[in-house]
Amino acid sequence: MNSLSTKLFLYTPAFIQNLLITLHNFSKSNYRKGGIYKEKLEYYAGKKNLSEKELNSENIEKLKNFLSFAKTHSSYYNNILKDFDIAGIVSIPDLQTIPLLTKKNIQESFESIITISDKDAIVGKTGGTTGTSLHVYYTKNDIQERQALLDNFRARYGYKHGKKTAWFSGKNLINERDKKNHVFWKTDFLYHVRYYSTFHIQAINFKYYIDNLVDYKPEFLVGFPSSIYDIAAFGIANNISFPQGVVKAVFPTAEKITTEIRAVIEQFFHTRVVDQYASSEGAPFIFECEHGNLHLDLLTGVFEVLDENNCPADSGRLIVTSFTTHGTPLIRYDIGDGLTLSDEKCVCGNNNPVVKEIDGRINDFIYSDETGKINLGNISNCMKGVTGIEKFQIIQNEKNAIDVLVVKSSELFTKHDEIVFIQNLRERLGDTITINMNYVPDIEHELSGKFRMVKNNLKEKI
Repeated sequence: MNSLSTKLFLYTPAFIQNLLITLHNFSKSNYRKGGIYKEKLEYYAGKKNLSEKELNSENIEKLKNFLSFAKTHSSYYNNILKDFDIAGIVSIPDLQTIPLLTKKNIQESFESIITISDKDAIVGKTGGTTGTSLHVYYTKNDIQERQALLDNFRARYGYKHGKKTAWFSGKNLINERDKKNHVFWKTDFLYHVRYYSTFHIQAINFKYYIDNLVDYKPEFLVGFPSSIYDIAAFGIANNISFPQGVVKAVFPTAEKITTEIRAVIEQFFHTRVVDQYASSEGAPFIFECEHGNLHLDLLTGVFEVLDENNCPADSGRLIVTSFTTHGTPLIRYDIGDGLTLSDEKCVCGNNNPVVKEIDGRINDFIYSDETGKINLGNISNCMKGVTGIEKFQIIQNEKNAIDVLVVKSSELFTKHDEIVFIQNLRERLGDTITINMNYVPDIEHELSGKFRMVKNNLKEKI
């Protein structure tokens, strides 16, 4: 929803809000689960136990097809690939003569990269946990295939569209009336999804969340793991029992799962946490298997790991080529995350390469006396509806103030973008905290080479 429709939504009666959410999801379901969705669902279900040789062969064939598509339909890639021998690709190192694609490249050359018009595109907006926001175009087939991939993965743990689900996401759906009545959720009655606000995850509200979760009895939990963790930790600390046998699995999104977060969520909800990795701009998928190992999915794209000299390595920057980004082709895209590969061979039957660690989705937060902890996923969503910010960083040294460093594009950034950005921050942090905006030519990365969008120097005190 845009800012105007969100404001109108917040002023409507609760029943109408739930109805509008249900209708919105119904319209989304029509295009997400139509077209090639069923065909792709069956395709991926039938590819579970391919041999390593079969996976690599299909990966190369898909890569050739995708590069050919991009060269034919994108003027940007027609130029980039004009002298590249697509048919001669034998292995992934053959791609190294193709220049890397950065977020800045996409922002500056968007019109020449895309392959479809506005009217035919499904627009995807990234919040930007690396401090840079993008919008990309998907084709309907891209969206349907990505939905099939997710549903096929979750089906291994009993999930099916329409089963009762509790969703913790970054949408602001709660108004003053709801807060007064201690109601921090909205419900899609058709598909049985209850959306729990992550804007109000604070100690004074946890009991209401837990009581409603116990009453609602969701079979699955999806969303920001830090929010689910905070609720679970409160429940354990206060000797609150959650009924056993209710929740079948927890599917985290957007943030990194630590050992502690996993253990606390699993203890309180008496279930298992099952992780996966992708991105709003369309990265290929990494899925956790039944044995707890993360696997690259070579049917969804190419994964390269490069060191500081852009040479192949076992640990380093993750570079992706995604086969489900026909609207805005991602070819050798520097996604801003790190990856460490493992030489382990998993016994689960999945012969895709095993991942030791995904490094990049940092669990950080800003604290506000008014709204409590605001996690990285919610902070990154402040970029939605804003153009012209190349990257930003929030630094918190005291409870009642934050410093916001912004690298802006002089060509794209307007006063309206500043207003929307600050308004988005206020929605999450409240009206009392001081926001100090500072426009800077660049923002330094950490010594490790990583970029941190949030630096909270009060974490140990909160």
